[in-house]
Amino acid sequence: MGRVIAVCISEKKGTQKRNVGSARFVADWGIEGDAHAGKWHRQVSLLSAEKINDFRARGAAVEDGAFGENLVVKGYDFKALPIGTKFRCNNVVLELTQIGKECHSHCEIYKAMGECIMPREGVFTRVLRGGTISVGDELTILEEG
Repeated sequence: MGRVIAVCISEKKGTQKRNVGSARFVADWGIEGDAHAGKWHRQVSLLSAEKINDFRARGAAVEDGAFGENLVVKGYDFKALPIGTKFRCNNVVLELTQIGKECHSHCEIYKAMGECIMPREGVFTRVLRGGTISVGDELTILEEG
């Protein structure tokens, strides 16, 4: 079982996201108001709270959403799960579509720390069923891929 620590969005691509506390997830689209929503396989990004905390312990002063992640969740090592894994949080169902990503232009975090965890630790999902997710909600694995 996982626990949602932050729900983050950004209005423009290429900017850090900010924790909005709660958001509406739209089937086959993503998060309402988030710049990365759309009809593609990377509608919602997830990052483990434990991985962010490990990075902070090495001296990085990063807020939730700084890596461009939509959901910060405590309790899962997302990159260890197979593609196709389905998650449920309230009425929302997400399907894992991609693990990690290529970083084409180094972000401000990389420039300051010499690395960024999103390319290797972050995962991407598409929204199969919409609804609302808020900080404190429980995220469970519905089915492993």
